[in-house]
Amino acid sequence: MSDDLHTVEAWAGALLAQLQPAQRRAVTRQIAQDLRRSQAQRIASQQAPDGATYAARKWRKELRGKNGRIKRQKAAMFNKVRTTKYLKTTQDENQLSVGFFGRVARIARVHQEGLTDKVAKKGPQYRYPARPLLGFSAIDQALIRDSLLRHLTLTS
Repeated sequence: MSDDLHTVEAWAGALLAQLQPAQRRAVTRQIAQDLRRSQAQRIASQQAPDGATYAARKWRKELRGKNGRIKRQKAAMFNKVRTTKYLKTTQDENQLSVGFFGRVARIARVHQEGLTDKVAKKGPQYRYPARPLLGFSAIDQALIRDSLLRHLTLTS
């Protein structure tokens, strides 16, 4: 995966070097937004970057919700984490990044790498299965290429 990333970086770097700084900022902002949207859609579909589905959630025994109602629907994992409030982009004319920052970054890292963490503040520890939230896939490479070429054809 890192070899593919270096290939994309070398290819895109040569094209971006020909642009003015303001144009580079615009294209990196657009690519970052497209990547964030792609990552959020993949997280919503509960898939890892390689296309594998996430490990199933461990269900609690307690099925009673508010006021004695029984919960019957399965809630998807990471509903809030994939929103733009938590899944942030940073970019300038030379680089871009899509990721989690602040407190939610620790939670995302635990799930990304399958680490052990406490279930509650004073609760038991649990080893979470690896559920890669962020990653770089072939679809993302095509997305970067298409965004860059679309921007270059519009400015030419």
